[in-house]
Amino acid sequence: MPSRPVSCRSGRAHLTTPDGRRISYLDFGPAAGRPLLALHGHLGEGAEFAELSAALGADGWRVVAPDQRGHGDSDRARRYDRDGYLGDLRLLLAHLGLDRHPLPVLGHSLGAVNGYHLAAASGPRVVSALVNIDGPADLPVVTPAPLSFLSGLPYHAPTRAELLAAAGALAPLLESGLRPYGDGWRLGCHPEDMVDSDTRLLGDHWSRWLGSDCPALLLHGTASSVLPTAQAREMAARRPRTTLVELDTDHWVHLREPEESAEAVLRFLRAVFGRG
Repeated sequence: MPSRPVSCRSGRAHLTTPDGRRISYLDFGPAAGRPLLALHGHLGEGAEFAELSAALGADGWRVVAPDQRGHGDSDRARRYDRDGYLGDLRLLLAHLGLDRHPLPVLGHSLGAVNGYHLAAASGPRVVSALVNIDGPADLPVVTPAPLSFLSGLPYHAPTRAELLAAAGALAPLLESGLRPYGDGWRLGCHPEDMVDSDTRLLGDHWSRWLGSDCPALLLHGTASSVLPTAQAREMAARRPRTTLVELDTDHWVHLREPEESAEAVLRFLRAVFGRG
């Protein structure tokens, strides 16, 4: 995964769920802007949308970017299925008072799948538009799950250097998410949580992708190892009101090609909602 910016123009905040977990989120200004929910993928966090949020903020958008359960500064959870993820999102929207009017939802990979599941389950009263960044409608069920290469990694170590050394060849993938933890350092996600979440993500999501009819942008990296181009084109062809934009990059479209991604997202938002 490419490195991601971690600075933001607003403070980090959190809410506490009924079962006592903390959900952390970033609220990128302007405070009076039109709200948009941004959802990262596996191994990611809300801070990866800092650069995109700056571009959208200049056009009047307020981007709310949570660390989804088990990621970043949000607490670990017992469940990593769709009901769990979507329950957290509904709590966050209610906490911020953003459940009163529909808003666009942007997501990458896992976040994109959660976004279109939310749209299918809640309808136009919650989700007014979708921006899907390389999130498939069908992921082959394989054993072990693709993220099983994380199994066995230590979650924490006394020092940052020791944790990176223990990660070995995976250090470049994980180092941007490292955090202080007690008297030491920890990974941005627990390896076993990510394997569990990834396993539960595998399978056929076509009914959920086709389960809403709000305007949608599918932003696809043609070198993606997660979403084949043939599937991306089928997703756009089968779902009404869906625009496909292909960029010559890998699965991490918004981080590899930030300017082109921001331009595509802004063009889509302006077409649907007008300028701020």
